[in-house]
Amino acid sequence: MRRQHIGWAAGAAAAVLVAAGAITYAVAEDSGGPDPKTPGAQSADAGFARDMAVHHQQAVEMSYIVRDRTKDEEVRRLAYDIAQTQANQRGMLLGWLDLWELPKVSADPPMTWMGMGGMASGKDGALMPGMATNTELKKLQSLSGKQAEVFYLQLMTAHHKGGIHMAEGCVAKCTVGVEKRLAQGMVDAQQSEIELMAGMLKERGAQPRS
Repeated sequence: MRRQHIGWAAGAAAAVLVAAGAITYAVAEDSGGPDPKTPGAQSADAGFARDMAVHHQQAVEMSYIVRDRTKDEEVRRLAYDIAQTQANQRGMLLGWLDLWELPKVSADPPMTWMGMGGMASGKDGALMPGMATNTELKKLQSLSGKQAEVFYLQLMTAHHKGGIHMAEGCVAKCTVGVEKRLAQGMVDAQQSEIELMAGMLKERGAQPRS
């Protein structure tokens, strides 16, 4: 167990260094030249950073819930990987907002930067596409074993699909190169995880929710 915790700590430390490097790279990329272009508060770059930070926070929360509700090493490993990856990406997104001296919250509805600000949002805590409701989070906390595993995999599959939709929006609309590359990386990684979770659900006699 000690060796496993050491491995996790080393991985987390490496991820933090990567996050710090990405923010430093963004400083260099966006501060170079006599006329640096800093995204505005209403830009897709800022909107994506704000919204995805919120979206990621819920994925982290769900992942830590399921790690306490099951002893299955495969699910616990996936949950830990998702939690660490998305926590570090969230740090980068918030770091860029600090770098650009932009607020981390907006009076505009979520997804406004994608032209979706008029969609129904906030119902029972589900602020954006793919997000779980407060009721679903409470249900996850009440389950254990295989039931918790299946429900988590279903919730996270939907969460990833919503995240991919947002990340694809940034790839199309964002102007900061390093942020666009991060968004494309999210698309690729989360699509791979969706395929992995589909297999894990099948092994448990379940399937993603429609």
